[in-house]
Amino acid sequence: MGMERGKPSTHVPAKASSHGTVDRISKLPDDIMLTIFERLDICDAVRTSIVTKQWRHMPTMLNKLIIKVSSFEPDKDNRSKISLNDLDRANATMLEATKSILSRRNASQYPLHLLCLQFYLGDESIAIAKTVAYIMETQTVGSVELIIMTKKDHAHCTEDDVTFHGRQLMSLFEACPNAFAVLTCLKLENLSLNESDLPNIFCVCKKLEFLRLYNCDMGILSSLDVEHPRLGELEMDQCRFERVNLKWLPMLTMLTFEDWISQKDPLSFGYVPLLRNVSLNNIAFSWHKTLELSELLCNSRVNTLELNFMSEKIWIRPECARRLLPVFCRLRRVNLINVSEECDLNWTMFILQGAPSLEELHILVRDHLCQMLRNEELRREYEYSEKKGVDWEGAQLNFKHHKLTVLKIFGFRPDDKFVRYVRKVIEAAVNLQDIFLKQRFSLRNRITDGTNSFAVIHFPSF
Repeated sequence: MGMERGKPSTHVPAKASSHGTVDRISKLPDDIMLTIFERLDICDAVRTSIVTKQWRHMPTMLNKLIIKVSSFEPDKDNRSKISLNDLDRANATMLEATKSILSRRNASQYPLHLLCLQFYLGDESIAIAKTVAYIMETQTVGSVELIIMTKKDHAHCTEDDVTFHGRQLMSLFEACPNAFAVLTCLKLENLSLNESDLPNIFCVCKKLEFLRLYNCDMGILSSLDVEHPRLGELEMDQCRFERVNLKWLPMLTMLTFEDWISQKDPLSFGYVPLLRNVSLNNIAFSWHKTLELSELLCNSRVNTLELNFMSEKIWIRPECARRLLPVFCRLRRVNLINVSEECDLNWTMFILQGAPSLEELHILVRDHLCQMLRNEELRREYEYSEKKGVDWEGAQLNFKHHKLTVLKIFGFRPDDKFVRYVRKVIEAAVNLQDIFLKQRFSLRNRITDGTNSFAVIHFPSF
């Protein structure tokens, strides 16, 4: 079908001649066009669908329907210029768009594999949740995801705000439990809830597979017990719990835990037989406990471990191999992120000693100046640690490691402490194959002279 005049599209590159030549894109099969439409923002998909009559039903044929309130904000790239009234209008527009697209779907012909809705807590929230519940009653939907945001972001939320947001969420939950019962993914932010609220949500959301909590609590320094039969991925960031007990999560495979305020071990692991990937990120202040991984990760058998020190204090304590072996026996890959430039790396040898199956060790050495607090007076006021590095006598022990094949160090510096460290790894890891260093070729001889290693040293750019 020819391109209609007066309705050019800047989103899908269609080509039509002045003689009414059939445009090539509109001749593409529906399955290819659907693939193209699924890659568009929902607003762009709707605008594009009006270019030709052939495309007008495309938004209602999508197998994956992702509708975000942020798509309807007047200046979505500059949140600071958006008023609360703007957010209210965006929420209302998002609701109408959702109803319009879903009401025109032919569910029997085009099954919906994914329905993902992003919206703000507010007057329209209950109507959005009821729409989800109705769709689930009338259509078959594979996965349902809700991203529930607050109109005030973390930086501007007071204690009264997060308490109010918590009440808003629970009013929504109590009004539409059927909508929550079908969720496979739930993302929440900026909430202070009562002690029973999250356990009640876990109980109702029986199909939940992914959960993200950002700046959430049940009262500052409260404890949270997490039990769920299907939860596979859990992300918690800046949540103000003293301790999170992962009591019974038989399907959990991935855990991301960031920025805790507890002065004790912030986590405990109960029954997590499938847990393979753990990521821990934290700025450690002087009052934070230095963690022992043998205790923290007790009852888990992780495959990949990522530790992000945010260019501040090293918040783990080196331990002997005997203590680490029960939790590191399956460890294959370790990522050490944002190790401060003030630190040497000798302490990391305890990981090699305690993880005999380790295959890859990745280290990023960096003082992240955009994120670091550098004012000395403020650092003292907020109780930043003066000493960032960690000492370990066991770094001098001679041992052999037979599984490590890859060592990557980004932020490598050609001073003696770094060169000595790489040589130490080379001497210990007898089957090391590749070393990636972000530095110059002139370092190669300084590192390998006097060793018998056949490892290839690479100097990649970022």
